[in-house]
Order: sequence, then structure tokens, then C-alpha cells
Amino acid sequence: MSSPAPKKRGYLNAQKVRSLSFWITSACILVAVLASLLAIWRFAGTDILWRTVATCAVIGSGTVAFYWVNVLFGNVD
Repeated sequence: MSSPAPKKRGYLNAQKVRSLSFWITSACILVAVLASLLAIWRFAGTDILWRTVATCAVIGSGTVAFYWVNVLFGNVD
């Protein structure tokens, strides 16, 4: 006997959204760390550092929120 297909969760393909969210969040972390290192070694000013970290935080938070909304409003068959 074959097992029933797992219930689909999310409006879009949850696996693809999860993967995209992981890579975007990882890229934001990498950029923020790089900007921090440049500021520590005084290759970039602190103004650039805070703008970069804030931008990465907004993009990362938006990505996580998109994933959450996708799962929340998705169809559960």
C-alpha cells in the first residue's frame, strides 16, 4: 500500500521558499559580517556599517516574514 501524499502547506512551494529564505538570510549575515570587519579595520566608516547592518536586518526580517505568511495563508488539503 502506498502512503498518502503529505499535506501541502503554503501557497507557494514551501521547500523552495525555505531554501530561498535560507540563502537570502545567509547572504545578509555574510554582508553584515564583512561590513563589520571593514569598519573594525577602518576601511569603512561606522555610518556605512550601521546602514549596511540595518539594511541586512530589514531584508532578512522581510524574508522570514514572507516565509511565515506563505505558510500561514497556504492551503492545507
